[in-house]
Amino acid sequence: MAKFELKLPKMGESVAEATVTNWLKQVGDTIEMDEAVLEIATDKVDSEVPSEVAGTLVEILFNVDDVVQVGQTIAIIETEGGATEAQKESVTETTVEETVAAEITKSIDAAKESVTTIDFSDSAKFYSPLVRNIAKEEGVSIEELEVLEGSGKDGRINKEDILNYIKERKAKFTVPQKETKTEEVVSQSKASASENQMVATVAPVSVNGADEIVEMDRMRKLISKYMVESVQTSAHVQSFIEVDVTNIVKWRDKVKGAFEKREGEKLTFTPIFMEVVAKALKDFPGMNISVDGDYIIKKKNINLGMAAALPNGNLIVPVIKNADQLNLVGMAKTVNDLANRARIGKLKPDDTQGGTYTVTNVGTFGSVFGTPIINQPQVGILALGAIRKVPAVIETPEGDFIGIRQKMFLSHSYDHRVVDGALGGSFVKRVAEYLEAWDSNRDI
Repeated sequence: MAKFELKLPKMGESVAEATVTNWLKQVGDTIEMDEAVLEIATDKVDSEVPSEVAGTLVEILFNVDDVVQVGQTIAIIETEGGATEAQKESVTETTVEETVAAEITKSIDAAKESVTTIDFSDSAKFYSPLVRNIAKEEGVSIEELEVLEGSGKDGRINKEDILNYIKERKAKFTVPQKETKTEEVVSQSKASASENQMVATVAPVSVNGADEIVEMDRMRKLISKYMVESVQTSAHVQSFIEVDVTNIVKWRDKVKGAFEKREGEKLTFTPIFMEVVAKALKDFPGMNISVDGDYIIKKKNINLGMAAALPNGNLIVPVIKNADQLNLVGMAKTVNDLANRARIGKLKPDDTQGGTYTVTNVGTFGSVFGTPIINQPQVGILALGAIRKVPAVIETPEGDFIGIRQKMFLSHSYDHRVVDGALGGSFVKRVAEYLEAWDSNRDI
């Protein structure tokens, strides 16, 4: 018999940790190779972790709601037969790497302990390494953690619980404007601590018997957090422009049947708009940036985020990598693939990472235009309004006349900290110019 360590696999360029949401196998269960053992959740995507070997699950090292770092061992699987020479060599190499990593980690932990020390040894509660580190960095005492009720299994405190507590604590405790007696300060502190505890432990109460109180699901909580943080981070400003897309509508009607028959894919308006946006970003690279504190990061690749609504009402943003290098056929296939996998919950963590600019189609729901919130740390997001038939003035050499045209609004939200009106307005104007100049005789 040999034992195999099932580790949390790398799930994307910037994904460093995941939360265990459900164990699909229990200790003693038989596991086939490539069979899913547990479900995990990152900031954006839920996914499964399959087994690399066949055998029996003999040990589970993390509970539901625990946060696991990439590369950590999460379970032990017992396999039949001894390890092969290649496996033994691999284990030896891994052992050396783990020894070095352990020494480095020990040094880092020692450095952290020298800065802030919190004694967890006397506590009867379990605190994950992530929660302990956050507590040390933010100066949260063991006494505060003991009275805080967690939302994890058996009341455990998870990352979200402690971050919410820290945010509430900062909001409650403010610097007094006038001199206050020591007794009053102590009294106010106790009252504030009591209020904090109530916020963390008391569920909302309905004053009307007909009301229903439903807790947000995990993804909705994350979306809520990201949206609030974005508004607090960026100085949002918008530019709007109306676009005549009559030529695009007629062209798509003409080619969509042949395209679907030839490629086996539907041709929607989305890949057309994505192609044009990628082209405009090449003209205005100042929109293809991100902000990190006082630094601007100019992105080499153009990776377009495509905001998509899920069946449960939540929102996810899969990313079209290197969008400027795709032709319209490749763009259509990529858009359809990401949209389909988003609907059935099969996106991989890497599918939502690395976006440099985002496009959202508010016209899908009939909206004429909208004012979307920027997807941090990007600096711009474009909303596509509904395409409508409207009366319009048409200019000709023989004179002007009124005609029926297909028009839509583009709404561009951008971060005024780093993008001025000239750049933000010029970019969306360029997108409009490309759309209105669409070649009605274009081959596909």
